[in-house]
Amino acid sequence: MQTRRETLAALGAIATAGLGGCAGRGLPDSVELHKAGAQALFDDRWTLEHLADGFIWSEGPSWDRQRQCLYFTDVPANRAYRWSDAAGLEVFLEPSGVEASAATGMREAGANGLWFGTDGWLYLCNHGERAVQRLRLDTLERETLVRDHSGQRFNSPNDLVRAADGSIYFTDPPYGLEGLDASPLKEMAVNGVYRLSPDGECERLFDHLTFPNGIALSPDEDWLYIAQSDPNAPHIYRAPLRDGRPTGPLSLWYDASHFLAAGDPGLPDGMCVSEDGLVFATGPGGVLVLSPGGELLARIRTGRATANCAFGGANGDWLYITAHDRLLRLRSNTRGLQWRS
Repeated sequence: MQTRRETLAALGAIATAGLGGCAGRGLPDSVELHKAGAQALFDDRWTLEHLADGFIWSEGPSWDRQRQCLYFTDVPANRAYRWSDAAGLEVFLEPSGVEASAATGMREAGANGLWFGTDGWLYLCNHGERAVQRLRLDTLERETLVRDHSGQRFNSPNDLVRAADGSIYFTDPPYGLEGLDASPLKEMAVNGVYRLSPDGECERLFDHLTFPNGIALSPDEDWLYIAQSDPNAPHIYRAPLRDGRPTGPLSLWYDASHFLAAGDPGLPDGMCVSEDGLVFATGPGGVLVLSPGGELLARIRTGRATANCAFGGANGDWLYITAHDRLLRLRSNTRGLQWRS
């Protein structure tokens, strides 16, 4: 296995030219190379592992470094799971959102995106509660952090990322509501992107995206990435940040239209970031590996619509992928941002 220093050196040499003769050389079968040098991220000794299946729509993976396990959700099933090498697959929360009796008008009442915080709490976007919450893992007691903005209930918070100062950025599309934007429960005129500050102030950052979904931060937290799951505009955007707030508008960072036009299943959705600033973004056909400059380096082909991904494992170099009805993983030569020294 290459050292991270060797990997970074190879990535630094990635050319803007096409594949040349390097496609498939030293790569797992599931990896499709798009830039020369990107093969340094992977090794052909590793395969895309199929860990579990039987889910309706798996989502929201997050690795617990204290307990060495992965949490993820099945949103339509209103259930959350825990997976570890030691114990395999276990039901973790049921319901993950709200009880069926409290889910009137909800298309999907389960929890969606998760984030394991450095403070030991598990943060979750709860469709059924239409809120962002956090969970004590020893008692499974929940605390609601925010459920409205300017007196209006959120639609159905979808995904979140927690900054170093404790701020939480999250997206709020209408996917949890029956009828989506036409739902009579919808109080917001927009599908927004928000920042919840450590002191509890909730600020709407952007209000013009049709279906904001996955969200991530660059390693220096100078950029906020937001995926839009709109078949008419399957884009990933980014905005510059200073002191936690945008200093400029959202700009188009990556356009996945060409993959969608080719018939590959899925849309831009969840994302995770490596310690060296690469963005692993789910999209048509699997997981897109993007440079900090927005260049497509490689694609991990899953064969199905793919919702989200997260780094995990003892060293943070396993990429866990929730792909429709399956939980998958692939080892890499980089590691997740949370493992940065």
